[in-house]
Amino acid sequence: MQRCLQLAASGAGNVAPNPMVGASLVYNNKIIGEGYHMKYGEAHAEVNCIASVEADNRSVISQSTLYVSLEPCSHFGKTPPCADLIIENRIPHVVIGCKDPFEKVNGGGIEKLLAAGVRITTGILEDEAMDLNKRFFTFHTKQRPYIILKWAQSANARIATGTFGAVKISNLISDTMVHKWRSEESAIMVGFNTAKFDDPSLTNRLWTGNNPVRIVLDPALELKTSLQLFSQQAPTLIINRLKSSTEGKVKYCKISDGLPIVEECVKLMHSEGLLSVIVEGGTKLIQAFINEGYWDEIRVIENSELQIEDGITAPNIDAFTSPAITMVGSDKHIFFRNNTSGI
Repeated sequence: MQRCLQLAASGAGNVAPNPMVGASLVYNNKIIGEGYHMKYGEAHAEVNCIASVEADNRSVISQSTLYVSLEPCSHFGKTPPCADLIIENRIPHVVIGCKDPFEKVNGGGIEKLLAAGVRITTGILEDEAMDLNKRFFTFHTKQRPYIILKWAQSANARIATGTFGAVKISNLISDTMVHKWRSEESAIMVGFNTAKFDDPSLTNRLWTGNNPVRIVLDPALELKTSLQLFSQQAPTLIINRLKSSTEGKVKYCKISDGLPIVEECVKLMHSEGLLSVIVEGGTKLIQAFINEGYWDEIRVIENSELQIEDGITAPNIDAFTSPAITMVGSDKHIFFRNNTSGI
């Protein structure tokens, strides 16, 4: 099962909104086939695993045990049900990391296999399997994306000058890591002031992988369309209170006045099928997510050698304890997990 999880992680950034899944086929304590879900819309882990079995071993597939990190699917989507493939290959025993919470599966794969006489073992490295797909589980059990809050700050907890002037805070290694993070998430979000004063592109330039969907909060539609966020480099959602329309890759999404704005944004992201979002600024927006309890991780990059006088204060994290801290050159990476949000 540990090998299944390793394989599954290879699909990070390429399979959303599907989960990451890995599979291994074992005969006489030897792996004879393995695979993982490589790209959304393409073959699932079980298909790739069975297809990888060499000709000399195909006769023993029906005597082997299939290990898979997530319950095999039982419905027709972009690909046929994996449960049917397992039954067709007469695999007698399937070991599963955790159940799939997706409403079209949610135990249905296990039921189909049991009905066909397949022996099932579940809950193997269950916590690790659920953590690997925490984005997928959060989306389907909490009806919202997995939310990561990220910012860079000086040693005295400032993120910019008092006039919103940009300051180079993090080093190149940290910058590269941030772009890797972007490639792993479905979306990236900033607030009005960050878009207006920093004019970020929010694309993935320092790492290979996909660009996340860009999201900016612009309630009154005051941002100039000459900003980089309005380019056609990546799909972009403009969350506002005035109109809904689509202009190329830029989609204007109108939200109501009925709920707190963060809750409205979270609901909209879920409706757009975005499994995860990394919120990169600024302080006002991130603090609103914190205050309303909509976060799963906080990632802070702190330059331990930099002081910014009369600057804009970083979001308040004084109430949170037990962060994980690592040093990357002069940068301190501080990570928090919201243990109350659950999966």
